[in-house]
Amino acid sequence: MSKARLVLVGGFLGAGKTTLMAQAGRRLAAQGRQVGFITNDQAAQLVDTELLKQTGFDVKEVAGACFCCKFDELIGRTDEFLAERKPDILISEPVGSCTDLSATVLQPVKKFFGDRFRVAPFSVVTDPLRLRMALSGKASVFTDSVLYIYGKQLEEADIIVLNKIDQLTPDEINELKAALAKKFPGTPVVAVSAITGDGIDAWLELIQQDRPAGTRIAEIDYDTYADGEAVLGWLNASVKLRSQAPVEWRGFAFNLLRAFKDEFSALKAEVAHVKLSLNAPGTGLVGNLTSSRGMPFVLVQGKKGEPTAEALLIVNARVHITPEQLRPVVEKVISACGIEARIETLECFSPGRPKPTHRFKDVVAQA
Repeated sequence: MSKARLVLVGGFLGAGKTTLMAQAGRRLAAQGRQVGFITNDQAAQLVDTELLKQTGFDVKEVAGACFCCKFDELIGRTDEFLAERKPDILISEPVGSCTDLSATVLQPVKKFFGDRFRVAPFSVVTDPLRLRMALSGKASVFTDSVLYIYGKQLEEADIIVLNKIDQLTPDEINELKAALAKKFPGTPVVAVSAITGDGIDAWLELIQQDRPAGTRIAEIDYDTYADGEAVLGWLNASVKLRSQAPVEWRGFAFNLLRAFKDEFSALKAEVAHVKLSLNAPGTGLVGNLTSSRGMPFVLVQGKKGEPTAEALLIVNARVHITPEQLRPVVEKVISACGIEARIETLECFSPGRPKPTHRFKDVVAQA
């Protein structure tokens, strides 16, 4: 029996991992490959899951902690896929604030489940804004402990994926690729745009080759790692929207994200990622804000439907702010959105200290 290929796509919050995965899924499906996705978050009600479902793929979710701390649940989800669909490729996206995934996920999979999976090279996605910030050594909008996580993610990568090249000139792309090559010698760098699809085929070719996977185990100070996660406020909410008149939901979503940007900018609170999904009859869309200084981006999934009067909204916010400050900002923006908005569920917290199920000190050879 052939093994399913397990692809782990890591990287910091807002790097564009889920959009990259959706692009990859469409291209693999067009080649006749059976693809499944596993998403991951510190809480339920995950926008990433909704985005991938809107594109028509089978998606399973591991919620409540990162893959490293819920390793058995991750394997349980993969087993469900193997029993139900016999996928050729399973693409999994860990929480964007997590690192040490080579030691805590890739090595255990190779050691204990090598008969089921061929582990693909570990891809870590980065975006130009955060990358420049990390490489500059200058004062950052994030604390040193957050930057520590960002750097360790890149350090343990088998492949670094430089995303969002549609926002760069050719000279800027070459400059960042050279900086990565200098900082992480020996790690292949693939430049892509998850929005336009440029470079995706080159990345897919790499991860489908039988290249070594999980080749690097980073030294991790878990106190610094835990501090880096704890300084971020984390909020997941689901909201039912109702209006007296039909609403053009793309404009509504853009304005909502712009209101979040204005509120967090006024508080001098840096956005790691605010993302939302909105589902209405005939319409599905996803919106992103990946910096307090950036502009919102809203992408309609499939055909744009006619305006409707009701929709379901999911909001995920990860912001450099305490949960006690984050929650009232989100509630304020939602209540002022101009239509009836009833919050159905809401969780707001800071992630707890990572406690991996396994942690390997040495690289495991892949059978």
